[in-house]
Amino acid sequence: MKKKSIELLNKAVADELTAVHQYMYFHFHCDDQGFDLLANLFKRKAIEEMIHVEMLAERILFLKGEIDMTLSSAVKPVQNVREMLKMAAGMEESSANDYNGWANECAQNSDAISKKLFEELVGDEERHQNQFEDEMENLEKYGDNYLALQSIERSKTVSGPAGTQ
Repeated sequence: MKKKSIELLNKAVADELTAVHQYMYFHFHCDDQGFDLLANLFKRKAIEEMIHVEMLAERILFLKGEIDMTLSSAVKPVQNVREMLKMAAGMEESSANDYNGWANECAQNSDAISKKLFEELVGDEERHQNQFEDEMENLEKYGDNYLALQSIERSKTVSGPAGTQ
């Protein structure tokens, strides 16, 4: 029972750590391009994924397992905002699907607490997916104007009121 749960929990740790790294990469590039709203979205999601890692690690340690901090895949160098959002939504959907299945596996192994943890994570991953999909819809609806508005907002903030620079 414990061994299988620890294995599944460590798979989730790897996925979550990969998401942290990928989302921070997206955050850096959105920030560099002046897309503050999207940069902050990616940063907030990375922080939420770090919290997931902590929850998973605590459960692994409770089960007397060892935490494997290996990423499930390398960071992909995506710098196009549409591709970032599509990739992020896909990562969240994949995690939600995995966690649903892993919750069922934990239930079959009489590990109700790990099952509950995976079920909670499914809700978070689905919420993240929805947020990324909403941003993709905004891009579809408003086109590049949506990104331009974010750049304009930054320009206002950076330049400040007249006479202060």
